[in-house]
Amino acid sequence: MAGLLFGTGGVPHSAKSSSTTSGIERIAELGLGCMEIEFVRGVKMDKAGAYPVAETATRTGIKLSAHAPYFINFNAREPEKIKASQERLLQTARIASLCGAESVVFHTAYYLGDPPEKAYNTVKKYLAETLNQLKRENNRVRIRPEVPGKPSGFGTPDEIFNLCTELEGLAPCIDFAHWHARTREFNSYPEFVSILLQVKQRLGRAALDNMHIHVSGIAYGPKGEIKHLNLKESDFQYVELLQALKDYEVKGIVICESPNLEEDALLLQTTYNTRLKSD
Repeated sequence: MAGLLFGTGGVPHSAKSSSTTSGIERIAELGLGCMEIEFVRGVKMDKAGAYPVAETATRTGIKLSAHAPYFINFNAREPEKIKASQERLLQTARIASLCGAESVVFHTAYYLGDPPEKAYNTVKKYLAETLNQLKRENNRVRIRPEVPGKPSGFGTPDEIFNLCTELEGLAPCIDFAHWHARTREFNSYPEFVSILLQVKQRLGRAALDNMHIHVSGIAYGPKGEIKHLNLKESDFQYVELLQALKDYEVKGIVICESPNLEEDALLLQTTYNTRLKSD
């Protein structure tokens, strides 16, 4: 993948319609490079709907990823909820593959009061089963656990890097705004660099060459994330993040999840391409 591509989490507001194909067309018109298909309320696309998406993405040269439904918890108490979580992730990966998406992002689990190590082992067990099923189906979509914005959510960078080293077919989704909201730190150039260095040390240079990043402004409190904000209405130091990404020659895709979507995606892209110094 050449360089760093910028795009939106979902269909841009200025698209002609709310359809995924219309969203891809608009991304291309805006001069952006990627789009995340949001299946967060459920996978409501079938095989017949996926093929035009793949065709549009190929024709326009737009890279796609997908976000699985929010209703996933690989640390649920009830076996039926674990099973449903596995099915939702599998269903997303199957449709995403038909769309031509390269990655599926998902929120892994909640601790539910468990010690982190116990939650980790549970998540790893059921996620391994899911990945093995995708392997049997020859589905090559990369599954990406996301760093969540609240301390109640499983998935610190360290936990995600551990999963990625232990399970084949996994790669991280680093949501820098979520990690800032969760820690009330990690909002400076040295802190952003520290995460990139962890990626390189734990997962290799290849992981920095194929990153999936989420960025937005964010409001937060003692319990972490409250809501996403537009970048200029927040304290998130996006220029310092972009400088770190440029200095460490990170490649892959940056998905903007600000409420104004394409406006902030274009702000990120323009800042990255024109305002930053290069080594």
